[in-house]
Amino acid sequence: MAIVKYEFKPGVNKENTNYSNEFGWFDSNLVRFKKGLPEKIGGWAKYITVSFLGKCRALHQWVTLNGTTLLGLGTTFKYYISRGDAFVDITPIRKTNSGTVSFAASNGSSTITVTDSGNHDAQVNDFVTFSGVDSDGLGGNITRDVLQQNYQIVSITSSTVFTITAKDTSGNTVTANSSDSNSAGGSVVAAYELNVGLDNTVIGTGWSTGAWNDGAWGSSSPLSANNQLRLWTHDNFGEDLVINPRAGSIYYYDESNTDQRAVELSSKAGANKVPTRALQVLTSEKDRHLIVLGADPLDANGARTGQIDPMLIAFSDQENALEFEALSTNTAGSLRISAGAIIVGGIRAREETLIFTDNAMFSMQFIGPPFTFGINMINEGIGCIGPKAMINVAGGVYWMDYTGFYFYNGTVQPIPCSVQSYVLDDFNSAEPYKTFAFSTQEFNEVGWFYCSANSAEIDRYVVFNYQEQVWSVGQLERHAWHDAGVIEKPLATGTNTNNYLYEHEVGNDDDGSAMSNVFIESSDFDIADGEEFSFLRRIIPDIKFNGSAGAGQGVKYVLKNRDFNASSLTTSETKSVLDSTTKLDVRVRARQLAFRIEGDDSATGVGWRLGATRFDLNKSGRR
Repeated sequence: MAIVKYEFKPGVNKENTNYSNEFGWFDSNLVRFKKGLPEKIGGWAKYITVSFLGKCRALHQWVTLNGTTLLGLGTTFKYYISRGDAFVDITPIRKTNSGTVSFAASNGSSTITVTDSGNHDAQVNDFVTFSGVDSDGLGGNITRDVLQQNYQIVSITSSTVFTITAKDTSGNTVTANSSDSNSAGGSVVAAYELNVGLDNTVIGTGWSTGAWNDGAWGSSSPLSANNQLRLWTHDNFGEDLVINPRAGSIYYYDESNTDQRAVELSSKAGANKVPTRALQVLTSEKDRHLIVLGADPLDANGARTGQIDPMLIAFSDQENALEFEALSTNTAGSLRISAGAIIVGGIRAREETLIFTDNAMFSMQFIGPPFTFGINMINEGIGCIGPKAMINVAGGVYWMDYTGFYFYNGTVQPIPCSVQSYVLDDFNSAEPYKTFAFSTQEFNEVGWFYCSANSAEIDRYVVFNYQEQVWSVGQLERHAWHDAGVIEKPLATGTNTNNYLYEHEVGNDDDGSAMSNVFIESSDFDIADGEEFSFLRRIIPDIKFNGSAGAGQGVKYVLKNRDFNASSLTTSETKSVLDSTTKLDVRVRARQLAFRIEGDDSATGVGWRLGATRFDLNKSGRR
C-alpha cells in the first residue's frame, strides 16, 4: 500500500449503522456542506447591543414607503419594533385605570405596594406604566421620576393589590426612606399592557390551563392567549403592521405614528365585525385581503363571540382590513374547513395560501366574487408539527410533520432524509409548537430548530441543502430566525440565557468568542477491506483555512480505530493542523478507522473547509 486518498460522500447519514455508512459522515455540529465538502458555518455577533425582554419567537422585517427598514420582534413579554440601534415597545395596552391608583412604601424596602381599586386583571410578570404622579412622589427617595416608569409586576395579593420593585431611570434599585409616606395623589393613571404569554406549552385546554378562577369549576378552558404558548404572527398591510398573539386579539400598528403602541384592530374607526380572536393573521399577496385563521365566529345577532373556532377562516374586504361583514358589495367573508381538529398555521405560496391543520393541508386561492376564495384539500394524513414549522423558499414550501419532512410545489412530496429517525426519535413531543423552520438561501439551506427529548427549550437543529440534497445536524440555541433580505445577513434570537438579536454568517466566531464544539465525524471504514491490519504512519491533510489560522490556530484531526467490527472505537491520535501543516506523523495500527475534524475551542477567527484527506498506509499482517 501507499498514499491513499479518501473522499467521503457528502451529507450526514444517521439512518444506517455507523459501519454500514462506510466513507460517509455520521455526525456533525456547526458544519455545513458546500459543493459536497464540509465546512464550518459562519459566525455571529450582536446586531443590536441592547437586549429585549422575554424570549423572542417571531421576527418580521420590512421597508416603509420612505425607505426605512423596520424589524418586528414578538416576545413572551412584549412586542418591539427595531429602529436603528433601539427597540421601541409597541406592546398593546390592555386596560387603563385613572384615579383609582395609590402607592405605599416601607422605610428600608424597595418593594412598592400598588392598590388599584379599579381592578388590575393582571398576572405576575405583566407590565404597567404609571403617569400623573404627584410632583413630590411619595415624599422621599421614591420620587415621581421613580414611579413614572414601565414596571413589571412582582407579586399579586388580590384583584386590586400588587407589588413592584422601585428603580431609578437607569434601572438601579431604589430603597424607600422614612419620608416616603405619601400615596402619590388621586390623579395616577395605570396603563396595563397585554398579559405576558406562556413560555412553555400546557397540553390541552382544561383544569390548570387558564388563569385562577377562569370559568366554571370543572369546565374546559377555551383557547385563549393566556393558555397558549406565546407565539406571535405578523404581516404587513401596506406599510403598517398587523400582529396577533396566538389565540389572542388582532392588533394594528400604524407605522406613521412612531410614538404610538399597537391598538386592537376591532377598536379602530370604521372597523366592522372584525374578529376579536385569532390563531394567526396573514395578508394574501396579490388580492390584498387580511386573512384570519381560527377566528371567532359571529353569533345570531351578528356580533363576534370572542371564542375561537379553531377551523374557521375569516377574510376582510379587498384592500380594507377593517371590513369583515360579508355583503354583496364587497369581498369579505368566511369559510370553515373540516379535516382535522385545529388550524396549526398558514403560509403564502405561489398564487395560493397553504393552510395546515393537525392532519391535513389545504390550498386557498382567490377566485373573485361572489365566493372570493376557493379552498381545496391537497392532502389528508399529513399536517404540520407547529405554526412556525413551515417556510416558503426555493420555489416551494418546506415543512416538518410528526412523520417526517415534506416539500410542496403543486404536489406534496416527502423529502428523503438521512437523519429522520435521529430527529424524530429524540424530539420533545410536549413542545412541538416551539419548532420553527428557517432558511439560509445564500447556502441553499432550509432547516428546523427544535427541542430534543430531554429539553424544554430549543437546543438542536437539522438542515437540508436542497440544491445538493444532503442533510446535516447540530446543537444551537435559537428561538427565532429571519433570512437575509432587507437586512443583508440572517438575523436570529437566543440563547436561553440572554435576549439579544444576532447577525449570522459574519466572521467565524460566537459573538467575539471562539465557536465551541465544531466538528464533523466520519463513519467507520475498512482499511484494505478489513482483511488485514494496516499501519497508518502519516496523514496528508487537505484543509482550506480562512481567518486567523496563520497565527498558530487551526483544527484538530482525531483518529479513532478498532481491530474488529464488534469492538469499540478507541481514540488513538489527536493532531493539530495549521495552514502551514504539510503532514502529520502518526502511529496507528488497526483494521478499521474513523476520523473526526474538530475546531480548536480556544481559537478565534478561524474558518475552515475540508477537502480530500490522504493516508500513508502499509500492510501489517492479520494478527
